[in-house]
Amino acid sequence: MKIVGTCGWLAFGVAAVVVGLDQSLKHWVVDGLGLSVGESRPMVWPLSFTLVRNDGISFGFFQTHAPWTRWALAAFSLVVSVALALWVRRVERPITGLAVGLILGGAVGNLIDRVRLGAVVDFIDVHPLVFPWIFNLADSGITIGVLVLMAENFLTPRRAAA
Repeated sequence: MKIVGTCGWLAFGVAAVVVGLDQSLKHWVVDGLGLSVGESRPMVWPLSFTLVRNDGISFGFFQTHAPWTRWALAAFSLVVSVALALWVRRVERPITGLAVGLILGGAVGNLIDRVRLGAVVDFIDVHPLVFPWIFNLADSGITIGVLVLMAENFLTPRRAAA
């Protein structure tokens, strides 16, 4: 009996890469660039790195500075991560493994920030492209993973019911 199939291992591998890159970039922006909260550094147009502490969810939605939200959102991220890790065991298609891995990696990356720092570190700022939110690699993983799952769901032919 196999515990995790090939596509499940793909998902875990993608998740590990997302977490590693996310945490490394956050560390570099905070410690390497030495940005303080609210400070912005132009990189290459249209990209700037603007450091913010996100107490809300992805892209800064539902901002609140109540202490209980840190742990409520951390608990939610943990539950989502465990559910995705359990789902991965049944994944049979590589594209699903990729998508779930992106979402899982993003959830774990932001969970680490909430537990360790009390808020998520966001820094990717592309507002010249009419995108007003500041986000991070974990948020991108979650967003892209969800979009891939949706596209797969709409584009995959359905089997006829027996």
